[in-house]
Parts: sequence; structure tokens; C-alpha cells
Amino acid sequence: MQENKPILVVGLGNPGPEYATTRHNVGFMAVDTLAGAGASWKNEKNALTARGEIDGHAVIFAKPQTFMNDSGRAVLALMTFYKLPLENLIVIHDDMDLPNGHLRVKIGGGSAGHNGIKSIDAAVGNEYKRIRIGIGHPRDFESMINPADWVLGRFTPAQLNDIKKTIDELVLF
Repeated sequence: MQENKPILVVGLGNPGPEYATTRHNVGFMAVDTLAGAGASWKNEKNALTARGEIDGHAVIFAKPQTFMNDSGRAVLALMTFYKLPLENLIVIHDDMDLPNGHLRVKIGGGSAGHNGIKSIDAAVGNEYKRIRIGIGHPRDFESMINPADWVLGRFTPAQLNDIKKTIDELVLF
């Protein structure tokens, strides 16, 4: 991490109230929590952004407004505008391959079929920090729901409680 540059923390999701509490918007939920209730959001480079500080690090929180499958366009625009190296990028997103509320952190690797990650990888490369928050898979619940419908579905109250606990305990660095 380049200490003299801010850290761009991107939460993935889809814009609009109809998506606000869907599984695919876990990244937005996390960034909202990390930025704090008093965050001042503004439209910038195809994203909503807010500034903050965590553990002495300047942070730019971002929620791309390009819809999930085109997240890379907003991420590239922000990284270019702020002249940020890839090592200063952290992306928080949902992961169906992890049980609900479970967390994994890694740098680089494949997209595991996640279209938002595919878009970012294509735009800026893949050697950035990823924080994956599990949303479970419909098969875990003996459900025949199509995975695309699953990610756009809403959490049960118990699932949402687990997600909120995970987000509250998130450590970025």
C-alpha cells in the first residue's frame, strides 16, 4: 500500500432502492457501514463517493452507480483520477460460494463467475485486495432458485443479522 495515497474502498452493488437490501448489494452495505452514518456522499466518476479515515489511512469509499456488471468503468475512472496504484484498491463484494455471513480476504485470483469482479479485473487488473462476504447459495437452503435470482433476492431477518455482524467486525488492513 502506498502510504502517501488514499485507499479506495469499493463496495459492489446495484444502484436504486429496489436493490438496496438484496444479497448482491452486500458491498454497498459494508461501505455504508464503514463510511459511517454521517458520511457525505457525492456523485463522482460514475460512483457515489465519500471520504473518511480508518486507522490513520485516508480512505475514499465508493459505490459504483454503473450497475454490477460494469463496475470496472467506475473503478478505473476513480483510480485514474486519484492516480492510485492497484495496491491501494480494496473491493468488498458478495460471494455465493461462502456460507451466509462468512468472510474471506485475498489478493488477486479469478472472479469465480462474479460479474462485478470480472468487470474490475478487465478494467484495472486483478492484483487488488478482495473482501468476500458470503451470501450462501440457494442449494444450501434446498432451494431450486436460479442463482441470478438468488443474488437479487432479499435476506431473511436471520441472514441479514449475520451479514450485519460480519460487516460490523470488518477489518480493512
